[in-house]
Amino acid sequence: MTTPSTPPTPQAPYQQQAYQQPPAPQQFGPGPQAGHYASPIPVRPATLGDAIASEWTKIRSVRSTMWTLGVMIVLLLGIGLLSAVAVSTSDADLEGTPVLSLGFFGVLLGTICVITLGVMTIASEYGTGMIRTTLTACPSRARVLSAKAIVFFLLTFVLTTVMTTIVALLQTSILDAAAPSGDEWLRSTVGVGLYIATLGLLSLAVGALIRHSAGAITIMIGVVLLPLVLAIFMFAESLSSLQEWLLKYSIPNQLSVFYDNSVTSSGGPSGWDPLWIMLGVTAAALGGAYLAMNNRDV
Repeated sequence: MTTPSTPPTPQAPYQQQAYQQPPAPQQFGPGPQAGHYASPIPVRPATLGDAIASEWTKIRSVRSTMWTLGVMIVLLLGIGLLSAVAVSTSDADLEGTPVLSLGFFGVLLGTICVITLGVMTIASEYGTGMIRTTLTACPSRARVLSAKAIVFFLLTFVLTTVMTTIVALLQTSILDAAAPSGDEWLRSTVGVGLYIATLGLLSLAVGALIRHSAGAITIMIGVVLLPLVLAIFMFAESLSSLQEWLLKYSIPNQLSVFYDNSVTSSGGPSGWDPLWIMLGVTAAALGGAYLAMNNRDV
């Protein structure tokens, strides 16, 4: 007797699973859909003020700034006081000599510190490679250069004006001479501060063009001293016109004009003219620096 076999159970037909869309990636920041993560940090476009704050943090946190500005303060204050004390202890007749002109020597040596700091403000970043990080954080190269120029100019102008004012007050109290007029006070403090800060901006522009600290500093020292040195050693009569022109428009002579103590007897810049000349030259150099930064690779 045979047992009937159980018929095989039919297999269930293949059921195709419905396609499930993968979850959307998590968004960081405010999104239009509900349930997405919203950052508590406000999201806004970067501005020039942010770049200025960044440059101020950089320039005040490096030791080179403290050293150069510290040496500048020592030169302005030390040489200004030493010259006043030396004149007061001598039998020199100060009749007709501007008493504030004694601050010229300290300011002239202090320009070396301003030139050095102006070049290093931007050229040092090219030397260390920090400029790549700077331009990654702020891709607008014009904004970076503008922020550096604003921070450096304000820092140099305020420090130079304050120090020249202190030196002028000490000199007038030490020396027994005629009191300076209001215009003399303004030009020997605020005028000198503006001129030195603008000269520092010229150094910054040259640093952006050269992108090498030692080379840019050498060029700027040559710009400051070379015309005067060349004029001193021009003995030929045929070079008298060139000699006079170099003396009139050399930076030391332009700086002495603010103290009413020009090395030339007639012609040349007077009053506030040196400031307008330096502003024109610096504006042209900064324009070239903007073009160079935008057209050249890092």
